[in-house]
Amino acid sequence: MWTEERIRALGAITDLPTAGRIFGLGRALSYELARTGDFPVAVIRAGTRYKVPVAGILTALGLQPSLGDLTPGGMPSVDHQREISSIDPPHSGGDGKAEP
Repeated sequence: MWTEERIRALGAITDLPTAGRIFGLGRALSYELARTGDFPVAVIRAGTRYKVPVAGILTALGLQPSLGDLTPGGMPSVDHQREISSIDPPHSGGDGKAEP
């Protein structure tokens, strides 16, 4: 059973499976929702890992984040992987052929 005290004890950030359990979600569904952008709160993607600000969890549950929280609950994810990966790599200026 997740209590307010247990959630606050997680610190500023928790992992995705833990955040999912707080919302009653299984591991696979949590990752699917994070991947599609449909997880109940903002998710931060750090490389291949997902992190969830505890302040967002508290806010979603109708609880007030601590005054000292550095991660406001309404803050959107800073993950821009999709936009970055869709940008063409810089052109080297050559046509890929060796000089004669």
